[in-house]
Amino acid sequence: MVSRRALVIDRACPVCTEVATVMRFIGWEVRTVEPDFLADESLESEYGVVLVGNLEDDEATLARLAEIHRHSALVLVSEKGANRPLSQRLDRMAAAHLEWPTNYPALTELLDRLGRPDATGVRASELFRTLAGDSQAIQRIRRLIQKVAGSDATVLVLGESGTGKEVIARNLHYFSPRRQKPFVPVNCGAIPGELLESELFGHEKGAFTGALTSRQGRFELAEGGTLFLDEIGDMPLAMQVKLLRVLQERSFERVGSNKTIHCDVRIVAATHRDLEEEIRQNRFREDLYYRLNVFPIEVPALRERLEDIPVLVADLSERLRSEKKATITLSPPAMRKLQSYAWPGNVRELANLIERMAILNPGSLIEVADLPEKFRRGGGGGSEEFAMAPAATQESPDFQDLARLPEAGLDLREHLNQLEVELIRQALDECNGVVAHAATLLRMRRTTLVEKMRKYGLRGEDTSVI
Repeated sequence: MVSRRALVIDRACPVCTEVATVMRFIGWEVRTVEPDFLADESLESEYGVVLVGNLEDDEATLARLAEIHRHSALVLVSEKGANRPLSQRLDRMAAAHLEWPTNYPALTELLDRLGRPDATGVRASELFRTLAGDSQAIQRIRRLIQKVAGSDATVLVLGESGTGKEVIARNLHYFSPRRQKPFVPVNCGAIPGELLESELFGHEKGAFTGALTSRQGRFELAEGGTLFLDEIGDMPLAMQVKLLRVLQERSFERVGSNKTIHCDVRIVAATHRDLEEEIRQNRFREDLYYRLNVFPIEVPALRERLEDIPVLVADLSERLRSEKKATITLSPPAMRKLQSYAWPGNVRELANLIERMAILNPGSLIEVADLPEKFRRGGGGGSEEFAMAPAATQESPDFQDLARLPEAGLDLREHLNQLEVELIRQALDECNGVVAHAATLLRMRRTTLVEKMRKYGLRGEDTSVI
């Protein structure tokens, strides 16, 4: 059920006043403000619904609302019969339209619909939760989504497992003109190759042993909407040929049928594999790759945006609270430990940790001692390079010796610069010159390390970006 807190934004709108009165009567907590107060920080708490009345600058105001209340469902309120022309972009921003006056069943059904799963299986206001973050990488992804969502271009989402590729696919669907149609996901790597054709295209009765009835495939189920092909890099070559034909001709046949079915489906594909390498290994068709790679979106690993961890932790904790599960708060030292970890499992691993901590320590302040051992050590956990990082850090030199002041004194800035250069060199040597791994070893962002390497004239193996 949606949070029963509502924010009504209007400028002298009698209709909004009536709506707010009725919602209070049926048990909602309602706050009414004018658009001029959007900058008020107290408005940034979570509301289940944000209702917007007649505003002078609808599009600019809604864009601001969508940013502040990205977890809330935006509802446009207007007087019944009023002509309120909306741009396509503005119409996409709104989760629903409410014409007033209305009857009690219609109002409660609308509020209930905004709170229950839609055709995608996720509440509209939930779609943005795991895209939380303020890093430049996440802001760039949001901009790319906004630019491509309105088109029918095929999107290829690239990134490691657990980075949130399906979340991006759902956001693309939510912001597109197809948002009222189905979002249908299929994991191409989880379905045996011999069954994948039937899963995608459907089959007729008797097409093969066990086909007791006719069945629609995912392409038919997604008609008018979005089909998300996850782990496309694991699709067998034989199926890649058939998928390429569908993408080219926008038509297919069910297994066991010769009747051509035309489809209107937007394709979003995702993979954690390096498809160019898969092509070199003859495991992925080059023509299919170019057909899919119309608009690529690369999702950074969590270790490349460690500054987003406090936002993600707060977001995940709030989600647990809204699901009536126990919530937690991390102490600053515990948060720093999480920001020093390499996160081989990415956001999925972080989400699992927060849920585990909420179960073990409901409603508590989580200290460093409460974290599992691998997080207390910091470093990695998913690969040999990362597993070595904690040991290298824990067995650091005696800092009393390093901090010993010579009798003649020293130039502190020069001394610290020399120490920094030496530690960076050691990290690069330890990681065979791989800048990303060296940055993890030094507990800093890769871009920060690149800047320092520029400053000191150092180079690593992946120095094409330096």
